[in-house]
Amino acid sequence: MALLRTEVPIERKWDLTELFENESDLELMCDEIKKALKTPEFQKKKFTSGETLKILKLNSDIMRKLERVAVYAFLRRDEDTSDPKYQALSQKVEALEVEFSVATSFITPMISSFSKKELIKMRDDPNYADFSVYLSDIILFKYHILSKDGEALLSLVQSFTTGYHHAFSMFDNADIEFGNITLPDGQEIELSHGLFSLLLQNNDREVRKKAFLQYYVPFVSHKNTLAAIYTGSVKKDCTMAKIRKYKSALDYALASRHIKPIVYSNLLDSVKKNAVVLRKYNEYRKKALGLDELHMYDMYVPIVNETSLNLDYESAYKLVVEALSPLGENYCELLIKAKASGWIDVEETKNKRSGAYSSGCYDAHPVVLLNYQPTTHDVFTIAHEMGHAMHSYFSNNNVCYEKASYPIFLAEIASTVNEVLLIKHLLKNSTADLKKNLLSYYLDMFRNTLFRQTMFAEFELFAHTEVECDRPLTADILTDKYNSLYEEYYGDSLVRDTELGYEWSRIPHFYSAFYVYQYATGLTAAVNIVNKILSDSSFTAKYLKFLSSGDSHPPIETLKMADVDLTKPQPFKVCMKEFKDTLTELVNLYE
Repeated sequence: MALLRTEVPIERKWDLTELFENESDLELMCDEIKKALKTPEFQKKKFTSGETLKILKLNSDIMRKLERVAVYAFLRRDEDTSDPKYQALSQKVEALEVEFSVATSFITPMISSFSKKELIKMRDDPNYADFSVYLSDIILFKYHILSKDGEALLSLVQSFTTGYHHAFSMFDNADIEFGNITLPDGQEIELSHGLFSLLLQNNDREVRKKAFLQYYVPFVSHKNTLAAIYTGSVKKDCTMAKIRKYKSALDYALASRHIKPIVYSNLLDSVKKNAVVLRKYNEYRKKALGLDELHMYDMYVPIVNETSLNLDYESAYKLVVEALSPLGENYCELLIKAKASGWIDVEETKNKRSGAYSSGCYDAHPVVLLNYQPTTHDVFTIAHEMGHAMHSYFSNNNVCYEKASYPIFLAEIASTVNEVLLIKHLLKNSTADLKKNLLSYYLDMFRNTLFRQTMFAEFELFAHTEVECDRPLTADILTDKYNSLYEEYYGDSLVRDTELGYEWSRIPHFYSAFYVYQYATGLTAAVNIVNKILSDSSFTAKYLKFLSSGDSHPPIETLKMADVDLTKPQPFKVCMKEFKDTLTELVNLYE
């Protein structure tokens, strides 16, 4: 049975008072936002080029306040997704976000109506320095920006077409029921997302199998509803791409993030060429576990169970700090401060949002949601999410608000750098059995982050292409495609249980179109960066510069600050070599 939130010690909860000391202050800020949206500058819906700077500053000020309000509301909601008070507050804030979007929708098309000469003049004017990236984007994407009326209409439409993720989240976090599961000792416990992850690492295969089969029951039984929700989300993506005059949803996603198609192609080509190595690892895992056949519920159990990292939270956090010492004294001091200053919500509690994430806003310290369990995976989750938090901290403290929010393409790099540093730290002085486990864990990181996320990306591409070609999407079509991808990636090295074909129905990231491939490019970049950090101590300064750059430059250029160029094949070759070398080391150690 999950803990109640009232049973969790205060030092294991995040402190949101830096956002708002009391909720009456939040209400006042909401009123300030509403009042600001009714100022003459926003009511007349037009302005001259000479008035642009004033409009942009007003808009930025409102956006900054709205971000603060939204973060608080959504964090409180995630503490207990069944709490009607914070469901209502979140809906109120979502409505305010729509109101803001509609009220300010004229700004970008108005500015884009100015001549290119005027726009370049603004961008290069020191008075517009905080808005130079925004203006550069307008110049670049001018063709794809609609008229004032078009943008206003699109804002209204988006108010009821962006709810697919929320609908899935409510099902996945608040409404779903997995039932109870009986352990071999006769103990009956309530299955949850967090417990499912823990049970998949249980040394008893029957426990793993029982948890796996039971976990999928609600997803399979609701397959048609979940297919309808996901199809609606895909149709929304494709429609928005058409409205913005892009050839496809993928083109829209790449272009809007300043990503060149060659990066996507480099990733897919590299993964396809190396799927055979993934199958070799699966064969090794099957042999090491002494199994006749390998199922997905066998993919997470440690190969040497007694040497897994079964650490309490305090010990796990201390280990993470030690592992990240190559990033410098200042970085580690900030990690210690984060733990002591209420950045982290640690425990799994009843109706708390599942999984883990980092969040926050420009005017308060970052926060991290965990559902910590004493497993190797959760130790690495601490390192991962604190990587996000530290990236946000360095960016927010070195770049103006308008440029501080680093782009999605870069979002998974800092988190994965921390994971790779942790694995290499642990490998230094480990016993032979622990080294087997750690090398296996590292290979699983490649499997889950590189191969798996690329497979997800292929599934997304399939779903969107089907809609763009006016072909139907049903639960059976989605499941058949998902099974075929597993066959393509895993071959005969994995038995594909019927339930596995429904995995598509439980992936939250599918509601953020073409996001997942960036986990794979993030690992690729991270492996390259860590190798440089550990081979040259002076390189850390370059990496911290990367963390401190926010959105000041296009993401590919920002990454080049850390000497990684994903438009070239070399970083992908380095990453795949690491995977192959790690597998060779593991096999040699086993033999």
